[in-house]
Amino acid sequence: MTALVSDPSEVLADFPQPAASPLAELAAAHGTRFILATFVDMNGKPCAKLVPVSAIAELEAGKLGFAGYAAGLMGQNPQDGDLCAVPDPASFTPLDAVRPGLALVHCDPYVDGKPWPFAPRVILKEALARLAEKDMTAKAGAEVEYYLVKKNDDGTLATADAKDDGAHPCYDARGVTRMYEHLTEVSDVMNQLGWGNYANDHEDGAGQFEQNFDYDDALVTADRVVTLRYLLNVFAEQRGMVATFMPKPFTNRTGNGLHFHLSLWDSDGGELFPSAGEDRHGLGLSATAYSFLAGILDHAPALQAFLAPTVNSYKRTGATTTESGATWSTNKASYGGNDRTHMIRVPDAHRIELRSGDGSANPYLAMAAVIAAGLDGMQRELDPGAPCGPGERKPDAATLPPTLLHAVQELRQDPVMLSALSASEAVGRYYASAKETEFFQWHNQVTDWEVNHYLTAI
Repeated sequence: MTALVSDPSEVLADFPQPAASPLAELAAAHGTRFILATFVDMNGKPCAKLVPVSAIAELEAGKLGFAGYAAGLMGQNPQDGDLCAVPDPASFTPLDAVRPGLALVHCDPYVDGKPWPFAPRVILKEALARLAEKDMTAKAGAEVEYYLVKKNDDGTLATADAKDDGAHPCYDARGVTRMYEHLTEVSDVMNQLGWGNYANDHEDGAGQFEQNFDYDDALVTADRVVTLRYLLNVFAEQRGMVATFMPKPFTNRTGNGLHFHLSLWDSDGGELFPSAGEDRHGLGLSATAYSFLAGILDHAPALQAFLAPTVNSYKRTGATTTESGATWSTNKASYGGNDRTHMIRVPDAHRIELRSGDGSANPYLAMAAVIAAGLDGMQRELDPGAPCGPGERKPDAATLPPTLLHAVQELRQDPVMLSALSASEAVGRYYASAKETEFFQWHNQVTDWEVNHYLTAI
C-alpha cells in the first residue's frame, strides 16, 4: 500500500514547473504589489487599470479589457469589442516614489487577438518595423517643457511660485532653488530608473521648467515621455500645484515645446547621420541625413497635425512676441546649424533637433509621422538646399499652418502623411476628422475676446 504524502509539494517537485513570466519576475524582484497597465489614446491621454500582481497571468494573456470608446480617441464606437492591454515587460517601471509597491508597464492594445491599428504605441512600433526592413533603427531624445501653476478662485492661472514673476527668468538660479524639492524628486526618480537625468532648469517663461534625460531607442523615449508626464502631474499635485504641458497657457509667455533630437542607426549599431565623406551643405551630415531632414521639411505643413495637435498649439507657433522677447517657436519649415529659430536645428553631426512639436504632441504618433516623412525623403533622395545662416530667413521656406484646421487640410492633401499611421489611409483620415471636430468645437464657443470686441461695436 502506497504511503500518503503529507506535503503535496514533494510530489509536484518531481514534475516540470512552468517558468515565471518576465513580468512576474520583475514584479517579484522589485517587491511590486500593483501594476498600472497603461496605454495612451491618440490625444495622449494616459489610460490604465490598477492590476494586483496576483492577476499578472490574466494581464499577460490579454484578458484585461477596456471599453475603447470610453477610453478616448481610439478608433472605436460604443458597440465595439474590448481593447485588451498586452503588457511589454521591457517597459516595466517601478514607481515606489509615487506609492510603495507600485509599478507601471506600457501596453499594446489588441482587439480580437490582433494589435489595434489606432493604438499609438502600436503605430510607432509599425513605423520602426518599416525602418527595420531597411536595416535601420531610430534613436530619439526629448525635451519635455512644462509650467507649474495654480488655479485662482476665478479659474484663471497663476504661477505656482508667486516670486517667479520676472520677464527674463530663464536659467534663474533662485527660481530653480525655490522649486528644489520638486525638481530633485523628479530627478532622483529618473536616475533610479536609469534614464540618465543630466539637467534640470528654469525655462524662458515665468513658472516654466525642463528636466532632461538621455536619448535612447525611439520607442523607449516615447514611453519615457508618457511616464515623465505622469510623474510630473503626480508630484506637482502632491505639492498643491498643477503641471501643465499645454502649448500656450499664457498669452504673454513662451509656450511649451516637445523638441525631439533624432538620429538613424544601422542594424550593427553604426551611426548614419555623420558624414563619412562628402558633406554637401557643410553641417557634417551624410546624404542620408540630409534626405531624411528634407523629407521632414517637405511634409512639414501636414506633419504639424501630429506635432502640434490642438487648437492651442497654434497660439504658440503664431505668437509674435513674449515677455522675454522671443517665442522660440518658428512658423517656417526651415533649417540651419546651431540656431534655435528654425524648425530643424543641427547642433552637431550626430542628430537633428525638430523644434516645431509642442507639449500636447503624442510622442508615439509624432515620431511615427516624422519617420514616415524622413523615409519618404530618403526614398526620393530629396535635398533640403543650403541651410539658413544665423538669423537668416529664406522666402521660399514653406509656412506652417496658422490653425489646427489648416493643419488638418494639409494632412488630408498629403498621401504620405495620411498613410504615416498605418499601411492604409483609414487611421490618418479618422485622426484628421477627429481634429477637425476638435477645431469646430472650439470655434463654436463664444469667448471673452468676442464679447469685448463686438458687444457694443455697432
